[in-house]
Amino acid sequence: MSVAEQMAVIKRGAVEILVEKELEEKLEKSLKSGVPLKIKAGFDPTAPDLHLGHTVLIHKLRQFQQLGHEINFLIGDFTGMIGDPTGKSETRKVLTREDVLRNAETYKEQVFKILDPEKTKVVFNSDWLNELGCGGMIALASKYTVARMLERDDFHKRYNSQQPIAIHEFLYPLIQGYDSVALNSDVELGGTDQKFNLLMGRELQREWGQSPQCVLTMPLLEGLDGVNKMSKSLGNYIGINEPADEIFGKIMSISDDLMIRYYELLSDMPLAELDQIKAGLKDRSLHPMATKKALGREIVSRFHGAGAGEAAEENFVKRFKDNEIPDEMPQVGFAIADGTVLLARAMTEAGLTKSNGEGRRAIDGGGVKLNGEKVSDTNLELTAAGEYIVQIGKRRFARIILS
Repeated sequence: MSVAEQMAVIKRGAVEILVEKELEEKLEKSLKSGVPLKIKAGFDPTAPDLHLGHTVLIHKLRQFQQLGHEINFLIGDFTGMIGDPTGKSETRKVLTREDVLRNAETYKEQVFKILDPEKTKVVFNSDWLNELGCGGMIALASKYTVARMLERDDFHKRYNSQQPIAIHEFLYPLIQGYDSVALNSDVELGGTDQKFNLLMGRELQREWGQSPQCVLTMPLLEGLDGVNKMSKSLGNYIGINEPADEIFGKIMSISDDLMIRYYELLSDMPLAELDQIKAGLKDRSLHPMATKKALGREIVSRFHGAGAGEAAEENFVKRFKDNEIPDEMPQVGFAIADGTVLLARAMTEAGLTKSNGEGRRAIDGGGVKLNGEKVSDTNLELTAAGEYIVQIGKRRFARIILS
């Protein structure tokens, strides 16, 4: 592909490329020499399972891979023991070596559901960071000042509010930047919250006499609530190891606007087809439900194999009795920060019942379903952020949104 064609793929869904002109020059040089660019993205194995939010970067790596470039999937087994301070208001708990290695093994299994294992280099930053030693670490620390480090937004806020900042947290961006030196990377990918760390790589590469890497930032994927970053702690996530039916059902629960964002960041659909979908949804020649099902089929099949998406869709349709759910229905929202929400109360506030007691009686009578499953607990509480469809009888529906 030409440089312009490659840039069109690379820029899909991206927030920023620093510096775009430099990337075009690197691509031009790669085309002429036949030498692929070295693309890097790092993941600290601080938890055992990946969710769709993590796969935004992995999907972009796959696009680079399909363009013929060399992919370095970096597992931060060294940095994972420090803990990335990005966006944190307090020092993170230090993980043990055993925790990190155990999580790293699960990462290796999960990423190859997206990346081609034959064309992916899995690297561990302990391979060069353990060899750096105390002298090397001191030399690395000499490349940056405390004043510059405190310009970083999260450190700045913690310093001003007199929240403690441990010295090892200052080392994290330096070490991440040194990873780029060790790999001599041409491009590093990261979320928008990683910009400080990614730019550190450029600066350190200059110090080591290397051509500075280009930085490509990707957006942080919103979770099921459509507001907050996808996170297991917020309960608004879709885990890639979850059962096929659960993944499909969660995708069907997202808003129409969020569906388009998921298409842009997670789908293999060509840009021209995606533009047609956007136009079809706008002029109503396409039904949002059918479009969302197509997304669900693609995502489920990616993680559960060919045909799994179609099977999950069939199960979903059976559960909801062949599109019994109407497009328009009453909607009520709650802030999850205020605590759990009693389903009977939500039904009342949505106008399905006149009182909490009536709601409990409807549940007790077996006439209430939540996301297609019959509810038997009259005191059921909703605890996780996301979108829920509650149904009473055959014709009465409401949408409950916890955010």
